[in-house]
Order: sequence, then structure tokens, then C-alpha cells
Amino acid sequence: MWIADNWKDYEVIDTSSGEKLERWGKYLLVRPDPQVIWNTPKNNPGWRNKNGHYHRSTKGGGEWEFFNLPEEWSINYNGLTFNLKPFSFKHTGLFPEQAVNWDWFSDLIHKAGRPIKVLNLFAYTGGATLSAAYAGASVTHVDASKGMVNWAKENAAASGLKDAPIRWLVDDCVKFVEREIRRGNHYDAIIMDPPSYGRGPKGEIWKIEESIFPFIELTSKILSDNPLFFLVNSYTTGLQPAVLTYMIETAIVSRFGGHVESSEIGLPVSSNGLVLPCGASGRWTSKKN
Repeated sequence: MWIADNWKDYEVIDTSSGEKLERWGKYLLVRPDPQVIWNTPKNNPGWRNKNGHYHRSTKGGGEWEFFNLPEEWSINYNGLTFNLKPFSFKHTGLFPEQAVNWDWFSDLIHKAGRPIKVLNLFAYTGGATLSAAYAGASVTHVDASKGMVNWAKENAAASGLKDAPIRWLVDDCVKFVEREIRRGNHYDAIIMDPPSYGRGPKGEIWKIEESIFPFIELTSKILSDNPLFFLVNSYTTGLQPAVLTYMIETAIVSRFGGHVESSEIGLPVSSNGLVLPCGASGRWTSKKN
């Protein structure tokens, strides 16, 4: 398992009864987590002294309950600053487990010894975009939500990357890649974090189990002649690491060679030294690292 264990401003303190107790900077949040299927004593005082608690509804969705929590605050990671704010469906605007991938591809970009063009698809609030830009890459950031792209721009400004070579695009990712193929544009690295389910601008249904492999094949067409890496993230239960490996091997290695490795990603739990699983990632590189 790849573990995001370099955080100082974030921590999973404890887990129990379908919930996790987290520290985001100086604030404590309790949020539901479907992986937490165990019931253990909630002895840590943070469970009682929390600043925010997202309550899942039995009818779907849920709502936040706040205890002296600001509307917005920020945390830092390796020179980057991320603005946080609790919003719909338990989220804060950041997936801290992805830091293990940020570290991985930042190192590749640093060592490349050449300009690297990165395409970040389903780019959310820009964690991967900022990490790649901070490492020296030029980045094209694509997300269908204008609100998420604006949030990512705020994070870039807070991180001192307002003038970095980042192209911000509010667009449907599939349509964008199709247009890039027609334009003849290419990228040295591609990052994608596709949703489990979604709808395109004309009502097209995105269901990850049916759409992800054709999309990986499609995006492989805009890789440059000397690509550096390809990263696919998944939070969908059915897409095990071995499935990610199989898809990337089929779509990428058949054309470019290189090496594929996939694994669960996770966060350390400070109360017991165990690791909370948080999805999976598949990584391709032009050579084994």
C-alpha cells in the first residue's frame, strides 16, 4: 500500500463505527467513511471535542453540524497551501491521501531534466495541479465545475503559484480530450481522477465501470512521443489495483512500453499505527523507478 505519511497539518486520529476523527490544521472533524466497518471504543477526547461533524442520513446525503468552526481555513503541505471549507456530501475540498501520488510524480518531474507538460483531468480543487506546477511542470487543469476550478485558482494564489504556467479550463473532460486529438496537442504526463458516476454537458452518462477503459485508450492518443508518466485514481470499489494495472498495461504499455504498478492508497491512523485504505491508484512510467 502507498501511504500518505508526510503530512504535518493533517492527521487521521482514530476510526470507529463508520466514522473517522481527523485533524485538519488545528480543527477536528468527524466524517463518515464506508471503509470503517469496525466498532472500537471512542476513547480519544477528540470525538467529544470536535469542531465539525457530518451526519449521514439514512435517506441519503446528510448534513454538517458545527462547533466553533470557521467557514474557511487553510493547511499546508510541502510548500503548498490549500483552502478548506466544509461543503456538500462531507467533503472539505481536499483528499489528503493523494499526497502520496503528489510526492511520486513531483520527484519524476524534478528528475526529468526537461520541460514537462501535464494534463490533469477531473482536476477538482487542484492538489495534483499545484504539486506538478510547484515541481516545475506546465499544467492544463480541466474540470467540469466552474466552482471547483475557481477554488483551485484560489489555492494556486495562496501557494504563490498565481503566475505559474497553469491553464485553467472549465470543460467536459471527454470532450476536451477529443478536441485535443483533433488539434494535434500532446502531453508528457496525464493525471486523471474520474468520478464513479456523472453526466456530460448534453446529459451523457459517465459510469466509471463502462467509461474508464475507453477513456484511458482515448487519452493515450495525446501522450507525447516521450511520455513521462500516467496516473489513474479510483475511489470505486470494483476497480481494484489489479484492474487498474490491466487497463493501463493494455492501453499504454502496448504502445509505449514502460512499467505499470498499482496499489491501494491509505492514511496512517495515529491512535493505533494502522492504515486506513482510501482508494487505489495505477501508475505508469516510461521506465521502472
